[in-house]
Amino acid sequence: MNYETLYAFSLATAALALSPGPDNIYVLTQSLANGKKYGLATLAGLLSGCLVHTTLLAFGVSVIIRESDTLFLGIKILGAVYLLYLAFIVYRSDSTLDIAGDKVAKKGLWQLFKRGFIMNVLNPKVTIFFLAFFPGFLFSETLSTVLQFYVLGLLFMTVSGFIFSGIAVLSGTISKFLVHNKNVGPVLKWLQIVVFICIALYLLLSDN
Repeated sequence: MNYETLYAFSLATAALALSPGPDNIYVLTQSLANGKKYGLATLAGLLSGCLVHTTLLAFGVSVIIRESDTLFLGIKILGAVYLLYLAFIVYRSDSTLDIAGDKVAKKGLWQLFKRGFIMNVLNPKVTIFFLAFFPGFLFSETLSTVLQFYVLGLLFMTVSGFIFSGIAVLSGTISKFLVHNKNVGPVLKWLQIVVFICIALYLLLSDN
């Protein structure tokens, strides 16, 4: 078992969770509008949806790996290209962060959980991202690929959940910091670009 690969996956997941994206911005705005526990309910829904994508990935890609090493290499290359494409999309986007929590409609805990779950499960970009991100971090030659994908999925949920929980709990402080530091938007934008490029390069250079 290659623990260095798991450490690299954890660091990459943490960097992704910290960089501004639709999920952590959504958790932040719900926390600002409704309160911290409502942000955590949203987070629980989003993370539960990750299990669905992990299952689709585990059983789908595992078959491909058994059939052909060449096809699996193709998946990794396409994954790296997709991550570079995401970096380009972020580069072309506006660096302004919209965190106006007062404009978010107030909902109940169960409603926010369901919305987070449905948002995640029905978003094909999440499936594509998992397909791009996970295969380069398989960490064992003896464990089944299905089990490895589930380990990666649970690790992704744990690391993301820890950081997103911090965003929900510290939503007030974070929003004040962002409001009073207008220049932070471009910094976070370039952080996201660097994270996508680094993960893409890792996928291209990794030999697993």
